[in-house]
Amino acid sequence: MFQLPILNFSPQQVAGVCETLEESGDVERLGRFLWSLPVAPAACEVLNKNESVLRARAVVAFHTGNFRELYHILENHKFTKESHTKLQALWLEAHYQEAEKLRGRPLGPVDKYRVRKKFPLPRTIWDGEQKTHCFKERTRHLLREWYLQDPYPNPSKKRELAQATGLTPTQVGNWFKNRRQRDRAAAAKNRLQQQVLSGGSVRSLAEDDGTVDRLGNSSSPEASLSSKAAASAISITSSDSECDI
Repeated sequence: MFQLPILNFSPQQVAGVCETLEESGDVERLGRFLWSLPVAPAACEVLNKNESVLRARAVVAFHTGNFRELYHILENHKFTKESHTKLQALWLEAHYQEAEKLRGRPLGPVDKYRVRKKFPLPRTIWDGEQKTHCFKERTRHLLREWYLQDPYPNPSKKRELAQATGLTPTQVGNWFKNRRQRDRAAAAKNRLQQQVLSGGSVRSLAEDDGTVDRLGNSSSPEASLSSKAAASAISITSSDSECDI
């Protein structure tokens, strides 16, 4: 049984206990400790201004499914940047779980995107910097710089970049993989466009030489095949344009 002489604890000591229990991951003991804190107005006022205590209360509220309390804590208290990542995760995951319960099924990527749009992060746990594709622009800039140097980073470089951006090595690896796929798609599209242009030039020369009659029919099988290939390339390029990110 976790018991402490709470009345003899200073606010700093209470905050220290909260941090220790939070880092240990023992949410049950953390909850019991918070519930044993004094309820005197003066003591509550002091503790409600301590970030470690507020963050601990948010963690307990999340794990007990008390999402209304979680949202109230996060929306009404300004947290420092060091707490943002964890509290943002709690905010989003709570909204995801509520949406899943309402819909009766797991959420897909599109569903989660819509939840994030409907319930944006409050400024109390967000520095206000806009994100693109869920990454902050300065993070994307750093990723692009590293990509230009090495599109295939090894695990050590992924860990180093993860520390520099605040992402996980898996997120870094996925970003590089997606970027390589986009670059390959763009290169393929450019090749198709070049083929189309080359096919158009060949047909223009053939028309000038009188190889194509007035009805637009090719006078040779080779010219007919070239025309069909060019038309096919145009069709493929057009359909791929929607997938080019």
